Amino acid sequence: MNPAELAPSDPAGRPSPVGGPPATGGAPDVPTQPEHSPQHHHATDEQPGPLLASGTAADVFALDDATVLRRYRSGRDAAPEAEILRHVVAHGFPAPAVLGVDGADIVLERLHGPTLLQALAAGEVSLPDGAAILADLHTRLHAVPAPELHAAQTDVPWPRVPGGPTVVHLDLHPGNVILSESHGPTVVDWSNARTGTAELDVALTALILAEVVVDAGGVYSQAARVLLAAFLGATDVDPTGAIADAAALRALDPSLVPGERDLVPEAAVLVEQLIDIARHPA
Repeated sequence: MNPAELAPSDPAGRPSPVGGPPATGGAPDVPTQPEHSPQHHHATDEQPGPLLASGTAADVFALDDATVLRRYRSGRDAAPEAEILRHVVAHGFPAPAVLGVDGADIVLERLHGPTLLQALAAGEVSLPDGAAILADLHTRLHAVPAPELHAAQTDVPWPRVPGGPTVVHLDLHPGNVILSESHGPTVVDWSNARTGTAELDVALTALILAEVVVDAGGVYSQAARVLLAAFLGATDVDPTGAIADAAALRALDPSLVPGERDLVPEAAVLVEQLIDIARHPA
């Protein structure tokens, strides 16, 4: 995720981020058909359905009103992502159900509703409430224990992080939260998910928001600052000790272009400053 995607010129009109189902309405979220067999949707040049979203690494296609297919263009194995998704869903965390996986293809439950980013931009959710949603999702996710036999994604150069006691998303921001009709706030785009520490996960969310704040050309800079400060006040995790690691990780994010990567050091300083202000209010 890059800062430009968190500050679109017309957030309500953008497709949802790659990695999750599109924000659509008027149809049931829970699949009403038998489980799809992904062997019919191998990662080839053949398009399995209408293209809903396209990102740095993957495309999302509509299979029907209840399901989507997410396909890695590089041919990356989607099995580790499916494993993490099934694990968190089994522990009651709000994420799309996995209906099938084969090679680079993963068939997912299709969610209906706007992203949190779209709802914030439209004024349908206040900035403090948006921050509370992000903090609550982190708390709930970090209560999920790390799976005992998680298959590490050894063929992916980024992100490389040490393991830890819990599941971490590593890209949990408003564009990756769907306010779904059936599940409430639901997290999508699990391509970076690993086992790790809550501190690193929270630090990365804070850093992503801070990059929008320090982007001189960003029209949502002030709103992002309010959201960031509210998030740091709402979370029960102190990310201070993980900010340097989060910044190093973000600097290597292949989805960032050089100009965006240049925002990371200043964003890290801002996060540290806001944490200090929260600890020592005037």
